[in-house]
Amino acid sequence: MKGHHDKKKPPARVAEPVQVYLQSADRDRLDRLTDRLAATKSDVLRRGLEALEAQTAAATTGSAERVVLPKFAGRGLLPGVDLDDSAALIELMEE
Repeated sequence: MKGHHDKKKPPARVAEPVQVYLQSADRDRLDRLTDRLAATKSDVLRRGLEALEAQTAAATTGSAERVVLPKFAGRGLLPGVDLDDSAALIELMEE
């Protein structure tokens, strides 16, 4: 007895196809990025969208991403150093 229960349901689509028209130079850029990142074209475009979204969100909210500054081992601040005197700071750094 074969009925509609025996038919396998096709898998649900995870993504919707989108056609993008690019100039030759932009297609070349996309190809170079896919090679450099070892990613698919979809991955590169998705990452570009995420980066642009983050950039515009930061611009509209006025908050930028937190920047991690490098740390250096040293003796700490030296006594008598005037941080507003750039010439003296350069001399100290060159020593």
